[in-house]
Amino acid sequence: MRLIQALTLSAALALPMAAPAFAEGAGSTITVTGTGTVQTPPDLATLMIGVTTQGETAAVALSTNSEAVAAVTARLTASGIEARDMQTSNLSINPNWTSIDSSSSPAISGYVATNFLTIRVRDLGGLGSVLDAAVADGANTLNGLTFGMAKPEPALNEARKAAVADARAKAELLVAAAGMKLGRIVTITEGGAWSDPAPMFRESAAAVPVQGGELAMTANVTVQYEMTE
Repeated sequence: MRLIQALTLSAALALPMAAPAFAEGAGSTITVTGTGTVQTPPDLATLMIGVTTQGETAAVALSTNSEAVAAVTARLTASGIEARDMQTSNLSINPNWTSIDSSSSPAISGYVATNFLTIRVRDLGGLGSVLDAAVADGANTLNGLTFGMAKPEPALNEARKAAVADARAKAELLVAAAGMKLGRIVTITEGGAWSDPAPMFRESAAAVPVQGGELAMTANVTVQYEMTE
């Protein structure tokens, strides 16, 4: 019985001795970051136009503004903009404070009403015409124009593939320089995907020139590989 117990104890003490070799093999890894970029022309424009009006009273300012906005909306609809692509993004009425000189107290001299519309233009060829139409009927503020993709995922997926290929190329170079071989993937993590505008001049057929440009769809991935002898 004592002999069996001694053998069992010896075997139990011997088992942890194999762990360091396994841990050493698992620790032979390399982690790299890859970036992929795909250039693609936009197919969607988003612009914010505003109508600002003044009146002696808040009611007059708002009424005048509403009439102008209605005219702008009607012209945009006639230009091919659908109702789903027009949204009121800001509406405000504020007193117009004035003072004769620094010693006098400010007084209200009328009111200012502002209404901003966010508009999506799906036909970029008609973007110049849309801007002309908006200005013709009372839009007197342009507060931003951005380009994008209605469905960005296909282009972003291509950028993700390019990012993975870039990560592998970097890993193969570094591992070969170290005199080792690239093994299997241990982990892969996406660091994000986004689009950056890279303008390229494009003139519309209308009087207003616009820059449609190209969008740079970019993706980042971090990949960890095993290394082998």
